Amino acid sequence: MATFGTLEKIILDFPEITVEPHFEKISFRVKNKIFATYDEKNNRVTVKLSECEQDKFSSLDSQIYPVDNKWGKQGWTFIDLSEVNQDLLTKILIVAYCEVAPRKLWEQIRKN
Repeated sequence: MATFGTLEKIILDFPEITVEPHFEKISFRVKNKIFATYDEKNNRVTVKLSECEQDKFSSLDSQIYPVDNKWGKQGWTFIDLSEVNQDLLTKILIVAYCEVAPRKLWEQIRKN
């Protein structure tokens, strides 16, 4: 099980993160590109993945699934924080960050 505090702690360790409102959600960005949003009402995070990574992670846990519209076809993926394993969440967030971050930034993450 993960909480917003867990999510925030993981993400804020990544280089050059900004946190900004995004409609009724909180967005996490790198170089002004959103890679994750948090929906407090549903205790759910939405992340940007490649279609391949979306398929891979969705097959591991039923609490990880594509958004039900055209955004889901572009890799946007829901994660229910109340049910997801923290280690799996960390891996997914790293992949989402690397999906949008410039190479020089994601290389810092991959070295760890």
